[in-house]
Amino acid sequence: MELKNIFIGIKKFWNYVWHGDSFLSWVLAFALIFIFVKFIFFPGMSLLTGSEKPLVFIESCSMYHNEGKFNDFWENNKDWYLEHNITKEQFSNFIHNTGLNKGDMILVVKQKNYNLGDIIIFDTDSQTKYPIIHRIISLNPISTKGDNNPGQLPNGIEENIPQDKILGRATSRVPFIGWARLIFYEPFRPASERGFCK
Repeated sequence: MELKNIFIGIKKFWNYVWHGDSFLSWVLAFALIFIFVKFIFFPGMSLLTGSEKPLVFIESCSMYHNEGKFNDFWENNKDWYLEHNITKEQFSNFIHNTGLNKGDMILVVKQKNYNLGDIIIFDTDSQTKYPIIHRIISLNPISTKGDNNPGQLPNGIEENIPQDKILGRATSRVPFIGWARLIFYEPFRPASERGFCK
């Protein structure tokens, strides 16, 4: 009988939270969603992907390709890549070879080994505010470059990246969903970094 009363209480609480129209029911619903995402969903995703940051959002235009047109991108950037022994054919076979856009949500999977052209997420020991999401352009040592950047970032940030700083490889992406979060930060960014990529 006591177990039955517990189930009845849980059912009443559930109905109050999800079907109630009071302010308190809204607050409880948001609190439960937060608890689920923070303490169940993200830890579960970390366990499945092996990455401490299984989902990340693109916050800059460093991986952007104009309208996703590969040939236009290549013609504008080929000199840099050819100087670094990356051909058009190689680049055309890289994952996300038409770039990533600001606001994209990326699924990150930790691996033991990475390949030329993989897009990785890595920490920089506080040299930058957030982890960097760039493409591997050299494996020995591991070095990266943002597709839309004219070159590598200064101070050797993208050169000789230690394996233990790599959070994982970008796999799947969901376009633009990250804007639900970015809109809260955009007003505080420098004017040149605000808005959609161009």
